[in-house]
Amino acid sequence: MVSSNTLSLSLILFLSFSSFFSPSQSHDKVSLELYYESLCPYCANFIVNYLPQIFQQEDLLSIVDLKLVPWGNAKLRDNSTIVCQHGEYECLLDTIEGCAIDTWPQPNKHFPFIYCVENLAHQGRREEWESCYEKVGLNSSTVNDCYRSERGKQLHLKHADETNALQPPHTYVPWVVVDGEPLYDDYRSFISYICKAYKGTDAPKSCTQTSYISTAGKVETKAKHLYCVMEKVMPTWNKIRSTVASWMNLVGAI
Repeated sequence: MVSSNTLSLSLILFLSFSSFFSPSQSHDKVSLELYYESLCPYCANFIVNYLPQIFQQEDLLSIVDLKLVPWGNAKLRDNSTIVCQHGEYECLLDTIEGCAIDTWPQPNKHFPFIYCVENLAHQGRREEWESCYEKVGLNSSTVNDCYRSERGKQLHLKHADETNALQPPHTYVPWVVVDGEPLYDDYRSFISYICKAYKGTDAPKSCTQTSYISTAGKVETKAKHLYCVMEKVMPTWNKIRSTVASWMNLVGAI
């Protein structure tokens, strides 16, 4: 695991810039998709302490198509109201991060910003997210205009559609998918799956490391339930029946 204390934003910026221009055929790239929500502590932990590994290895990002989708376990109500699992502030940060992805499409641009926001959230300092513009050296105006406008909501709904289209459907976040295959509980071993899925002729040297070769498919036994589970929506009739049953039990106990 990568320590957030030792991994500086400047290092991410440097490595992402250099690795992004490493030679690689686009059709050989492995898709890496992360479906997440900004205030799920396990999502923040993955973004801060695991995902930066692809930026640290100079030859690894060149074979990866990274896609971040900030929606997670949010719900869209009948009146078009969005309800996020961890409250309104999560909806705000999800929208901000979605606007950042839209404004700076390349991972070497938007990931350092999202890393910074999630690192603050991970430390319980989510209200300081605006400081990330200065920390990563990016202009704030476009993203600010986006999340405050209808464009921000459109992007949020776009990420909802992408998340809801998952097959099989996600049941928790972080939900990590490599080349169309969900990793389930083994999401922290994502690099092993990337290396295994890569079909190019020149495999990155990172993929020859024993730790990456041997861990795919081996779920850590001690670390279980490191995810935020989607809340099940109870059908209306079931809600009524449950309420009536509870009321009858209460009456019977009197």
